[in-house]
Amino acid sequence: MFGIQYMKASPTTFVLHYSGGQLRHEGAGLSFFYFAPTSVLLSVPLASADVPFIFNEMTSDFQTVTIQGHLSYRVTEPRKIAELLDYSTGPDGRHLTDDPELLAQRLIQRAQILARHEINDLDLTQTLGKSADLERTILASLGQDESIAMMGVRVLSVSILFIKPTPEMAKALEAEAREALQQAADQAIYDRRNASVEQERRIRENELQTQIAIVEKKREIEERRMAMNIAIEDQRRALVESKVQNDRKVADAESYALKARLDPLREIDWRQLMAISASSTDPGVYVAMAFRELAENAHKIGELNMTPELLSSLTRGRSARHESNEENP
Repeated sequence: MFGIQYMKASPTTFVLHYSGGQLRHEGAGLSFFYFAPTSVLLSVPLASADVPFIFNEMTSDFQTVTIQGHLSYRVTEPRKIAELLDYSTGPDGRHLTDDPELLAQRLIQRAQILARHEINDLDLTQTLGKSADLERTILASLGQDESIAMMGVRVLSVSILFIKPTPEMAKALEAEAREALQQAADQAIYDRRNASVEQERRIRENELQTQIAIVEKKREIEERRMAMNIAIEDQRRALVESKVQNDRKVADAESYALKARLDPLREIDWRQLMAISASSTDPGVYVAMAFRELAENAHKIGELNMTPELLSSLTRGRSARHESNEENP
């Protein structure tokens, strides 16, 4: 009524009230009456704001990547930003110009320039893996930027949601990565098979070593058995040789004894030996002696007749004596 208006700002809104070219009110969360025809109100938001961004850049190997993210900022010195941009508001609290939106655009442009400086020195593969480094670099550079400091703005954080190549290059990279993974899988299979073969070889070597040890042990046992047999045979040979020597000595002794008994008999006539050795009751001995004398003097005998009765009697008598000797041994 009569041009009097009431201004009530939130705690996160910094208000500047000019009237007649003079600053009448200044502060955050103010409430006051003002005369609208002669007053100018400036409202600068103090709350932190998130600004999304997306832009395309070229890598060092001439590949286009899309960078998407957002940054958070807050106005720390509202009077500075009010001097550079028009934050005037109407009675309804809305800004009368589009200047407040220029702040976000300037921050995005500055972030894009900083990202471009970093990406131009990296190839595509390196760029895709530099999200975290790019965030830290942009945040540090914006914090030291003089143009941003002159506006009284502080950048709170920078987040890179993703860095994407073109769809064609993404498919190529996927194929390359898939091939690398397949090669890694093949290498893992090869390593596993190689380890299995190596383990099998060790098992075979252990088995062969065990068999060799068994053969060596058997050979040692056989050598010991052969050594024992040789020792036994040596003992047997020594025993046989000793026995042969003993038998030879015994035979020599018997031969010497027999020779000693026979030497005195060499000079005795055989007739006397026959008479001594034969029994006096055996007429066959005497008949044999008679026949021997006849044989020795055969050249002196012209004719000799022997009757069958004589031969029969001699035969019967010898057979009877032989049977008697068998019955009475």
